[in-house]
Amino acid sequence: MTPSEKQSKIVECKFSKNLVVLAPARFKGYTAVSEAAVDATVDVVPLSWARDANIVVGQSHFIKTVEDIAEIMATTVPGARFGLAFNEASGPCLVRTEGNDPALIEDARRCALATGAGHSFYLVLGPGCYPINVLDRIKSCQEVCRIFCATANPLQILVVRTGQGAGIVGVVDGFSPKGVEDDDGRNDRKAMLRRFGYKFA
Repeated sequence: MTPSEKQSKIVECKFSKNLVVLAPARFKGYTAVSEAAVDATVDVVPLSWARDANIVVGQSHFIKTVEDIAEIMATTVPGARFGLAFNEASGPCLVRTEGNDPALIEDARRCALATGAGHSFYLVLGPGCYPINVLDRIKSCQEVCRIFCATANPLQILVVRTGQGAGIVGVVDGFSPKGVEDDDGRNDRKAMLRRFGYKFA
């Protein structure tokens, strides 16, 4: 077998519920997890947090995220109440927290523990602060890799678990469409944005 063939060789990782993914097999010059570690399951993890609050769920790469997002909150929306939790993925592997509202910090901590997904973070925004106020700043944070969702809807996190750990593979944010908007629905949408003060004309 040539080196290129070795590199393209794949192994099957079988999931519950008839899901199958493909992962690179081990080949010379590369490090891979053990075959036992690629056996995986997918869990649907519902998250809950305070009523009238929003949550931002994302992926980062460094523990510095905890203080950086807290500083973003303090400087972007002064006085906003929030709780933040980050799942450390190496070393002591602790849930790291920041915030200025004990109840929201506890909500974020529970969300982080529920998924157990390494390097994921959970930012719970108190009433009066919304994702639209802070998302641009969070996305520009040096350590943030991606945002999975920002919502006040019922939320389910799809978590894959292996012998190594856990990771987020997707989210179910709210409910499925019940139809397509008509003229009345379009007018209602535009009126709502102006009622919220996001549009002026």
